[in-house]
Amino acid sequence: MFIAQLSDPHVDTAQPHKAGALRRAVAFLLSLPRTPDAVLITGDCTEHGHPQEYEEFQAALAPLTMPVYVVPGNHDRRDELLARFAPPGQSLDGFLQYVVEDWPLRLIGLDTHWPGQGAGQLCPARLAWLDRVLAQAPSRPTLLFMHHPPTATGLRVLDEIGLQGRAELCEVVQRHPQVVRVLAGHVHMPLTASFAHTTVMTCPGTDATFQPDWAQTEQLVIQYQPPLALLHRWDERSGLLSFTAALDAAPWVTLHDGQRWAG
Repeated sequence: MFIAQLSDPHVDTAQPHKAGALRRAVAFLLSLPRTPDAVLITGDCTEHGHPQEYEEFQAALAPLTMPVYVVPGNHDRRDELLARFAPPGQSLDGFLQYVVEDWPLRLIGLDTHWPGQGAGQLCPARLAWLDRVLAQAPSRPTLLFMHHPPTATGLRVLDEIGLQGRAELCEVVQRHPQVVRVLAGHVHMPLTASFAHTTVMTCPGTDATFQPDWAQTEQLVIQYQPPLALLHRWDERSGLLSFTAALDAAPWVTLHDGQRWAG
């Protein structure tokens, strides 16, 4: 199975370059020699949650022929996303939190949206639902995807808008060893951290990806970098392998033809 992850496009009708960046990300995915089986979008689909922004968001995704699975971020409106991206399978009523059973790797989208807050939240109802759903298929390798990462970043400003309930989520995941990865967005940079018995990875933004100044962790001083996506490849032999891909990539070059190295 081959999965692409995009995050934080922040589509904004007042800033058309953001939808343009998402269209370029879609074109990149469609240009891959093997196109993804599915695309995950880990939140902050729009900047303000306005209906017109969601229309632009959907229009940018329209060329994709594979399933697209979305979870809400702090900039989103849950009701707008629920109306446009109905959960594809078993779900938690009132939340965009659901299971996708169609693939060798079981996918579970978690809804960390907390209305009116920049921070995220996993309330007892959402955590209990996850615990119950994981218990239904203990032998199936499972990937969780969400907006707010369940880990600290080391940057005070970002950690103040982090996830509430992450210790409780860690306890749930610890009980279910079939969870092979937790994917998130929110922080606009690639970050990898240990979590329970597994690993958290964050996807950079399709529009704004940055490198923070680690000498100034009480502030948020950044250097903008090229937009990135994450690509995840799953098979039973290798497990889940994840790669960072630049969305403005260079031409393909054959370095080894299967028999020998080129020139």
